[in-house]
Order: sequence, then C-alpha cells, then structure tokens
Amino acid sequence: MTLVEGTVLAASVVAIGWINWYFFVAGRQVTAAATEASGLQEVLIRVDGGYSPAAVQVEAGRPVRLSFERADSSGCSEEVVLPHFGIRRFLPTGAVTSVQFTPDQTGTYEFTCGMGMLRGRIVVGRG
Repeated sequence: MTLVEGTVLAASVVAIGWINWYFFVAGRQVTAAATEASGLQEVLIRVDGGYSPAAVQVEAGRPVRLSFERADSSGCSEEVVLPHFGIRRFLPTGAVTSVQFTPDQTGTYEFTCGMGMLRGRIVVGRG
C-alpha cells in the first residue's frame, strides 16, 4: 500500500465515523420536559440537522403539542413521523408545524424524519 492509498483509506474511515456520529449520536443527549399552557403539554423542537431537544418528557393521559421549527432545508428533514400515534406531517422550511396527540400509556416512543435518519423520542411517564 502506498502512502497515498493509506492516506485515502484513513480519511475514508474518519469520514464514515463522522457521518455515523452526526446522524446517530450528535444531539441525542438533550432532554426537555413539556411546559404547561392552556391545558396542553407543549414542547418546541428545532429541526436543524437533527432534533433539539432530541428527547421530550410528557405525562400519560394528557394532551401533548409538539411544535417543530424547521431551520434546515435538507430533504431529509422535510417530514416528521410519529408512527405509534399515526402522525406524518410535512415541515416547511422556516416555519413552525405543530402536531397534537394524547399518549395513553407510559413508555418511550420514537419520532423520525420521513427517511428514518433523524431520530428523537418521547418519554411518557405517569402524572
């Protein structure tokens, strides 16, 4: 293996590692509890290369409104899917789009982009 081939190989390994970190690890440690307003548990989630916060805590049996503020224009972030709640919404760039549902059971439920690459979770606890 020549020096050039070794350099290309090392750069490739670093690039693959960075891509995996960016899509599957970065920003996932942020957790926010819902705030109360007009009887709803509300959370604002910024969509910009990922979800921030990537995890939200809510209480079972009470209505929830997640508002997604889309800042990035990549095709991957143009949709949010909450499969357990049967929700799929288009997210226009530069706008805030809200989804509302009432979780009836405790547990952890995932939300993703339409391609499944951006991921977040909803942690539903007892009130």
